[in-house]
Amino acid sequence: MKTLDRSVNTLSRRTVLRASVYAGAGLTLFAPVGFRAAARQDSFTIAFIQGVIGDNFYITMDCGARAKAEALGNVTIDTQGPERFDQTLQTPILNAVVQTAPSAIMMAPNDRQGMIAPIQAAIDAGVPVLCVDTTIDADIQLGDVATDNVEGGRLAARGLAEQIGGAGKVFVVNTIPGVSTTDMREQGFREAIENEFPDIEYLGQEYSNNDANVAAQITAARLQSDPDLSGIFGTNLFSAQGAAAALREQGLQGQVKMVGFDAGPTQVQDLRSEVVDLLIAQHPGDIGEVAVQLLHDFLSTGEPLDPKEFVTGATVVTRDNIEDPEVARYLYVADCADYTLADATAMPAVSLEATPTA
Repeated sequence: MKTLDRSVNTLSRRTVLRASVYAGAGLTLFAPVGFRAAARQDSFTIAFIQGVIGDNFYITMDCGARAKAEALGNVTIDTQGPERFDQTLQTPILNAVVQTAPSAIMMAPNDRQGMIAPIQAAIDAGVPVLCVDTTIDADIQLGDVATDNVEGGRLAARGLAEQIGGAGKVFVVNTIPGVSTTDMREQGFREAIENEFPDIEYLGQEYSNNDANVAAQITAARLQSDPDLSGIFGTNLFSAQGAAAALREQGLQGQVKMVGFDAGPTQVQDLRSEVVDLLIAQHPGDIGEVAVQLLHDFLSTGEPLDPKEFVTGATVVTRDNIEDPEVARYLYVADCADYTLADATAMPAVSLEATPTA
């Protein structure tokens, strides 16, 4: 059975290409006329449209974006987001933002198909769009900056497999069908379980509609239908939070092992109190920093991104390593006063490999 290094598993951001290296590469590249006009400005306004407001993941990403903007000195960030992770709520926000004519938009699309047309309309209006975290099934955006979510799902599978001794039944609480990031996390989890752990039975997934209360209900029902359940993987902050609540309410913490994706304050508390056994922390602050640097470079030069897809790291958080400063720095914040600029770098997606480090 494959085991997980319990010190730190992290996708390093230090050893590879800086996200802005393409600027100055000497390539003769051209952007649409409306976009090139922005390059003559001395200052820029970047609209950040979150996937949902009130999520510590997006709060931390916003803090990273604002810290980078302050360091650059000529970028202003305007942040908005829907109250639920719902494309019907996100689309009118995007349309309204376009009417204010920002220099660029960075956004986390709420549906990989449904947000294509609204983003195309923004681009047609002369506003470039960079996707962060989630993406769309198209190539119309400037580019994408996100976690390697398939690899993150594999890390979750391997961590959960170690927790349950390589055998038993496992179940996934997912968020909403059609969300690129969580679809890929489930994919990576499922593939790792099926290919690496023959004695683990994967029971499939159910969707929480990005609602912690629904996730708790789903998990409670699963615990009743499968009393011999060994482990649970929650694919995002709210799904993991709800699943953990169900375990706590039924007094099954420690008996049914739990891995959660994301590392918000509630999830960290669940880890410390032994309701959750492992967290996969994304680096949302890094995503925000890298996205603002990419947009600043594009708006300053008019040169398209090359490559177009960048990935940031993921860090395995356990009770054994949570006090390590190199791990603790990736725990999500609730307020930007707690955020420190990291001068983050990112990797081209095609070259990403997960490498355990001590």
